[in-house]
Amino acid sequence: MSPTYKRIGHFRSISDFSDYLTQQNASVPLSPDILSAQQNSPLAKSLQIQSHTVGNRFAIHPMEGWDATPDGKPSEHTTRRWQNFGLSGAKLIWGGEAFSVTQDGRANPNQLYYHPDNILPLKSLLDNLTNAHTNRFGSDAANNLLVGLQLTHSGRFSRPNEKTKLEPRIAYHHPLLDAKFNISPTDPKPLLTDDEIYQLIEAYITSAKAAEEIGFKFVDIKHCHGYLGHEFLSAYDRPGPFGGSFENRTRFLTLIAQGIKQACPNLTLGVRLSLFDQPPFKPDPDLSTPRKLGPGTPDPFNTPYPAFGSDRNDPLQHDLTEPIQLLKLMRDQLNIALINLSAGSPYYNPHIQRPAYFPP
Repeated sequence: MSPTYKRIGHFRSISDFSDYLTQQNASVPLSPDILSAQQNSPLAKSLQIQSHTVGNRFAIHPMEGWDATPDGKPSEHTTRRWQNFGLSGAKLIWGGEAFSVTQDGRANPNQLYYHPDNILPLKSLLDNLTNAHTNRFGSDAANNLLVGLQLTHSGRFSRPNEKTKLEPRIAYHHPLLDAKFNISPTDPKPLLTDDEIYQLIEAYITSAKAAEEIGFKFVDIKHCHGYLGHEFLSAYDRPGPFGGSFENRTRFLTLIAQGIKQACPNLTLGVRLSLFDQPPFKPDPDLSTPRKLGPGTPDPFNTPYPAFGSDRNDPLQHDLTEPIQLLKLMRDQLNIALINLSAGSPYYNPHIQRPAYFPP
């Protein structure tokens, strides 16, 4: 059973929260005063990311807008959202939203995706964000604004043509997720071949080159939430160059990062990573039990279970040996400068990463 957490709304004052942190033996400095930038707020301090100066500590995290046009171009709703990112004052815009490197890798038929015809509309989207930021905060404000583009393929959760129709492409057949998302464990069609994976790697590199041409300063090679990059990390039983050993399971990321660096040496790299995963969860079957008492129960599983960052023989327990190894690989060999940590997947254990409090 996963632990029970107190809701933020439970705390009525900063001192209540501070007392709770003390009970948990957590050392987090707190101040009762909200400071302005002129009063030397810590959140107003700049930071350096490789050659980029980021003007403050506020960030817009990547989400999936799902309001683009069917051919992958920004709609008026997409444009308004990105303008609001610029107006917000945040200086790190992490990807704005997920951008699929192929049409068939979209998680929704209204997701932005790469196509040569979509380069100019995406440039207009970035320009609108930058202009909104400049108009509100001054002519020099964009000098310390860092905006990236999150590159993704939705893999198991691809819905490129109909919102209600999954068209999965998977790294391996999963013992629980196949049945949960109506994939036959004997159907070879969803399973990506090695040749298709190499083609996808080239698609990531092509999208990164387009991002640099448009004016994005970094790209995020998405490896979280059960999407394709994340799934490769747990492909323990896949044969060939993309499964089995740690080196093979990280080969997808390695080849993408190396290919982007070779094609775009001035483009900074980031990764949004699910640091650990767990089996799918479901609500507590005992309806007499108030849901507030716990986050539900896991689906029955056999071991060894394929969950990156968890003990394969007890996947409800974290084992961060490989995630730490991966972080060192990204830092020391792949020149990845930005890491955005998440956990699990909103498709089958959303209470792990929040803001959801309960499983599906």
